[in-house]
Amino acid sequence: MKTTLIAPCGMNCNICIGHLREKNKCPGCRKMDKSKPKYCRKCIILNCKTLKKNKMIFCSDKCKKYPCKRLKDLDKRYKTKYKMSMIENLEFIKKHGIRQFTKNQEKKYKCKKCSGTICIHRGYCLDCK
Repeated sequence: MKTTLIAPCGMNCNICIGHLREKNKCPGCRKMDKSKPKYCRKCIILNCKTLKKNKMIFCSDKCKKYPCKRLKDLDKRYKTKYKMSMIENLEFIKKHGIRQFTKNQEKKYKCKKCSGTICIHRGYCLDCK
């Protein structure tokens, strides 16, 4: 899994439906272009002034607002719908580093049938369904 596909909020774009799908494939949160949906380009977290000003790669406790309302809301939604926590992801990255995070994610979301990637939003591998 590519470390460059871990969003500032802690989302692993490697396992996102937008990145895994064949048609209109998303390049990930960090790459901004006109092909991305407007709501992605206007993401509050991705466009966070504190992140940009301090040249931070991820949301962290270096920010006075961490975790901000937007991150808490996103975390709550993902915990409820997909059993994944953005804040837990960020804490793991802080403690163990991005490489260990992606290594663990690769193991966790690897399809046992075809070695493809299980989509967080669908709960199955899009390669073999």
